[in-house]
Amino acid sequence: MDHDNLGADGDAVYAALMATHEGLNEAESHALNARLVLMMANQIGDADVLEKLFLAARSYRESTPQ
Repeated sequence: MDHDNLGADGDAVYAALMATHEGLNEAESHALNARLVLMMANQIGDADVLEKLFLAARSYRESTPQ
């Protein structure tokens, strides 16, 4: 997962994601993230790709200093 498919649009996508969370409390924000993950997983539609993404996301946290 070392590639950036968003390119120049990455910052705009991030800003839109942050705007989507505006005004939500922590529980609502977590619920929104869960819905987004499920919606994106359905859009991707490939269990092998999703498993690799889940592992990559988990390893990112484990490799980040706490």
